[in-house]
Amino acid sequence: MRIDKFLWCTRYYKTRTQAKEACKKGRVLLNDENTKPSKEVFAGDIIKTRINQIERKLEIIAIPESRMGAKWLDQFRKDLTEADAFYNAELSTLAQEYYREKGTGRPTKKDRRDLKDYIEDQS
Repeated sequence: MRIDKFLWCTRYYKTRTQAKEACKKGRVLLNDENTKPSKEVFAGDIIKTRINQIERKLEIIAIPESRMGAKWLDQFRKDLTEADAFYNAELSTLAQEYYREKGTGRPTKKDRRDLKDYIEDQS
């Protein structure tokens, strides 16, 4: 099976086009090598891909015949992604939300002064 089709079948990407673009942009590694979307994958191969700022790593156990429901994904792949990667992504999201509300635009002059005073107090 092609690597773009495998990533689509195992629900890492919503469409085959997205999986194909990720391969072309170098975001997908097959056995630690850049790969083309048409590269064939086999059981035992290791795939590394970057999705939503998280380095995902998976091992292929078996090749599915077509796209399947989320319940049956564990029969075809083993997720080797470290738990720290998810934790760090969540922390960065929370840090951004804490500092400024989404859609409020650039910091005002008062915001910059407050931030400067806060940094000086910490020193």
